[in-house]
Amino acid sequence: MSDIAIVLTLPGGEHPVSACHPRAGPIHMSSPAPSGQQRQLAVFIDFENLALGLRAESSFDIGRILDRLLEKGKVIVKVAYADWHRFRAHTHALHANGIELIEIPKRSSTGKNSADIRLVVDAMDLSWNKEHIDTFVIVSGDSDFSPLVSKLKENGRHVIGMGMRASTSPLLANGCDEFIYYEDLERAPAAASDASGPQVSMTKDDAFRLLADTVRALKRENFEVVQASLVKDTMKRKRPAFSEASLGYGTFSEMLEDAEDAHLVTLRRDERSRTYMVNVPESHGQRVPAARSAPSREAAPRAQSSRTSTPRES
Repeated sequence: MSDIAIVLTLPGGEHPVSACHPRAGPIHMSSPAPSGQQRQLAVFIDFENLALGLRAESSFDIGRILDRLLEKGKVIVKVAYADWHRFRAHTHALHANGIELIEIPKRSSTGKNSADIRLVVDAMDLSWNKEHIDTFVIVSGDSDFSPLVSKLKENGRHVIGMGMRASTSPLLANGCDEFIYYEDLERAPAAASDASGPQVSMTKDDAFRLLADTVRALKRENFEVVQASLVKDTMKRKRPAFSEASLGYGTFSEMLEDAEDAHLVTLRRDERSRTYMVNVPESHGQRVPAARSAPSREAAPRAQSSRTSTPRES
């Protein structure tokens, strides 16, 4: 058996260190995205565990879960595990949100919880083979997933747990890097959550509400500086059909300026990039002022000396 030489170069590249190991395998150097950086997420849903907590909820809205996760980054993988013959009422909404449904036989047929085993195997396989996925979301409150959480963290992945209060074990919640209770999530807008109904064009009030919610969410995710481009990208992830052009604006900056005039957001120019930094007023609540019509090109000039003299966000 031939030895495998491993050469490590310390920062600065001046002092290489070599070592040999007869069974050295691949070294995974990936690390989770630092706070304030957009993540690449894989979501694994143990739906049978969620069902245990649904008794306390009048209804289940998958949109509430996905909206929160899309604020954190791009969702690459979405998989749910259950005996779907028992949960047919939920399959349509899950399909409509692009979630892959894995059919697992009932426990009485196999003698073990096959859904848990399959979820663990798929998550570990993804952890080793998809290094660009830095964040794993385990939607369950089952303490049986605690070893999975520990192993994912050993592999340098950030782990987010999510579940119902009534069916979540403190052992799992305390083991995750972050745990979110479903009951604490804000309800998704009715037009967005009803995926089975006809798709209605987004109004300016809807867009302003989405804008304010997105900026607040990014601040909650520890983004100290919220650039206009980041706001727009996050809005597009949450509502792919969003377009400022369909609302009558020539650029996204024009929409931001209109929102600032409505006292919905505050703007300032970055001295280096000359792009807008966006924030929400401290006293601003959930109520969104009615949006005005899009600004006319022939309208009276506004006091925007700092706006017209600098490039806009596209």
